[in-house]
Amino acid sequence: MSGEADLGDGPAPGDGPARDERPAQSGRAAPDEAPALDGVIHHPTRLTLVAFLSACDEAEFAAVRDGCRVSDSVLSKNASALEAAGYLHVRKGHVGKRPRTWLSLTPAGRQALTRHLAALQDLVDAARGAASSVGA
Repeated sequence: MSGEADLGDGPAPGDGPARDERPAQSGRAAPDEAPALDGVIHHPTRLTLVAFLSACDEAEFAAVRDGCRVSDSVLSKNASALEAAGYLHVRKGHVGKRPRTWLSLTPAGRQALTRHLAALQDLVDAARGAASSVGA
């Protein structure tokens, strides 16, 4: 064991939505609705992976693994969940004779991250609004 936390457990795409896992239509929740966090990417490891990949067009598996500080198996499991949700594209090939895997966000994955971050910001804004109305 390398001392890395296995953060690969959590709801997978077919687990069924919880109350706050409905996809947001516009990225902003209506005033009377709870913010719509994306249940697929809300998991800490998947959110780390999506955030890492949002900064590039494509990244090699080892670079993503090292950048996200996870094991091969944790990255593989979470990449599979994101791919099944349509958020991640996996490309396999060779560099010389060595097999390589590259990961990239799909347009749907980039949109899901944008909506998820907007929902998180809505939560922050709601908390600030509640705090200021109480006088905190």
